Amino acid sequence: MTFNFDTPVDRRGSWCTQWDFVADRFGQPDLLPFTISDMDFPTAPVVIEELHRRVAHGVLGYSRWQHDDFINAIAHWYQQRFATSVDKHQVVYGPSVIYMVAQLIRLWSAPGEGVVIHTPAYDAFTKTITGNQRQVMALPLQKHGNDWLCDMQALEQLLAQPHCKVLLLCSPHNPTGKVWTLSELQQMAALCERHQVRVISDEIHMDMVFGDRVHIPWIQVARGHWALFTSASKSFNIPALTGAYGFIAEESDRQAWFQALKNADGLSSPAILSVAAHITAYQQGAPWLDALRAYLQDNLHCVADTLNAAFPQLQWQPPAATYLAWLDLSPLNIDAVRLQTQLIEHEKVAIMPGGTYGPQSQQFLRLNCGCPRVKLEDGLQRLINGIRCA
Repeated sequence: MTFNFDTPVDRRGSWCTQWDFVADRFGQPDLLPFTISDMDFPTAPVVIEELHRRVAHGVLGYSRWQHDDFINAIAHWYQQRFATSVDKHQVVYGPSVIYMVAQLIRLWSAPGEGVVIHTPAYDAFTKTITGNQRQVMALPLQKHGNDWLCDMQALEQLLAQPHCKVLLLCSPHNPTGKVWTLSELQQMAALCERHQVRVISDEIHMDMVFGDRVHIPWIQVARGHWALFTSASKSFNIPALTGAYGFIAEESDRQAWFQALKNADGLSSPAILSVAAHITAYQQGAPWLDALRAYLQDNLHCVADTLNAAFPQLQWQPPAATYLAWLDLSPLNIDAVRLQTQLIEHEKVAIMPGGTYGPQSQQFLRLNCGCPRVKLEDGLQRLINGIRCA
């Protein structure tokens, strides 16, 4: 099967965060956006067909997710994509991954207690932790060539602190695109077990791993109390449907989860279009996803070729995962504030400033490459012009 990812789709006027509300973050409308991590591609044709079929039924009443169609589709996906068998009794559901993360942080810690995250970090992690009156315990990743490494000794020092209750893992890692190795995951699992720290693994980018690297679900190394949360929303570009799922290992934790979800928050009926989309994506969407991944990988190589030709000192290399180019501009010695001003006011392009993901990342940009090549090439030329004039 062949799929067309080259033809642009006009998203303006569709209440689209990336295009219609770019002024909320960047102060000006009508910028060419490479920002929030959704893609400019329509979802897989099989998913669209299923959504049309479900809407045509006409009745959109309350629904459920606890049925074989949904749970078996998840089990099938994990077996086919990651050679991983899942325990179907561990499956849970929620409106979004970050909601599920927030809910479990509230269940597994008290106000004032600590949650470890690797930095630079997806900004919603920091907001969720501090918004729930927990303490961010930041562990900076160390850049070594084209990889990012975790100092396991420094990690253990954080985990050993009495107020540390949760390790919030991003796997693969956003924004660096790091794919955790089996050895790294095993070390983290052992350290968390040793210090009785519970683990929440956000694996929403699990399907976007390139080349020879392999995503290893936390399920394969897990010990003690843990949870894995994810969704088809990133892979199949359906976040506006809402809906996520995951696995919580311990029965007592699952019961506490459902008590909070249904009784405290009053959430019981899932978004039926999301459930239908997940089932179809996981049962029939693999060919489309594989074609998309190849296109995205070519996009990332386009970024490397274009930027390195313009600025050879960058020597930037594509990440191992995600469609987010984490650009280290420190070799160019550019003032980050001046560059953003140039990009927004003169080049009319919106690219996420690195400081969004932590103060140590001021010299970085996060460029969303989930778009047709023509848009990416336009954005890269604007970025190059902005760098040269900053």
